Amino acid sequence: MIEKAEVGMSLQNTIDEIVALTAQATTEPTPTAIPGVIIIKGDVPEHQLTAIYEPMIGLVVQGGKNISIGNQEIRLRAPSYCVIPTELPASGRVFQGKNNEPYLSVGIKINYDSLIGLLNDLPKNFSSEGTEEFSACPATPDFLDVWLRMLRLLKTPRDIAALAPVYEREILYRALLGPQGWRLQKACMEEGRASKIRTAILWIRKNFSKNIDVQQIAIKSGMAITTFHRRFKEITGLSPIQFQKQLRLLEARKILAFSDSSVTDAAFEVGYESPSQFNREYSRFFGASPAKDASILKCKINT
Repeated sequence: MIEKAEVGMSLQNTIDEIVALTAQATTEPTPTAIPGVIIIKGDVPEHQLTAIYEPMIGLVVQGGKNISIGNQEIRLRAPSYCVIPTELPASGRVFQGKNNEPYLSVGIKINYDSLIGLLNDLPKNFSSEGTEEFSACPATPDFLDVWLRMLRLLKTPRDIAALAPVYEREILYRALLGPQGWRLQKACMEEGRASKIRTAILWIRKNFSKNIDVQQIAIKSGMAITTFHRRFKEITGLSPIQFQKQLRLLEARKILAFSDSSVTDAAFEVGYESPSQFNREYSRFFGASPAKDASILKCKINT
């Protein structure tokens, strides 16, 4: 019988090796030689963490991270991971680890072709169950082990092409077995409503500055409007209008931080018809008025 202390030591050894393998990480999302795998470390600025999150499985190795999606919050504490099943507007905040260990996370972008291929190979009655709320998932020894094997490929680049897809598949499989695996499964139901919701999400992303007719989008998705609202929020944590609003606010913040546009010009550019409404919603979302927030961001960017 393996003692708990031995299991804990083995887990810590795995984490220590992952930390060593990702020593080149910076506070910017750092691509690696492994396709789709990124790493990030340190005191990541909060403005950088308020963005459109791409579909990803993200593992917190050291420290912690809170991710806010609509009214929900994912509280990640190392070692744990989260599943972002589709493009989502969100905000985040990181925490350094015990003994001042720097925050460290590794992530892999979700390749839907790989995920669909995996699901097709699983038994027809395979199903993932878990909490409906977005939540952190504990990183099991098996989950950490496959991440370690993936990251060890950084030492043997010639093996990446052959082995990275194998480890990617196992990471997806382990995530499917976890408490948020159902999100991955629903995101890839070819004939199901979830895949149609993802199509709607991509359309809203491209057309966020326009006035959208949710009923028309629902009809195109083959759903009654109440069903569409429910399914959309189930996948994204937001209503379609909230999703569009947050896309607009994120784009406006980018315009204000990286250009000389006025607050009013930025509001009109992202689709607002009322500058006063824009000011109210921006202040509520970011905690400061557009002008004040832009001034703070420009100072941080230029330092």
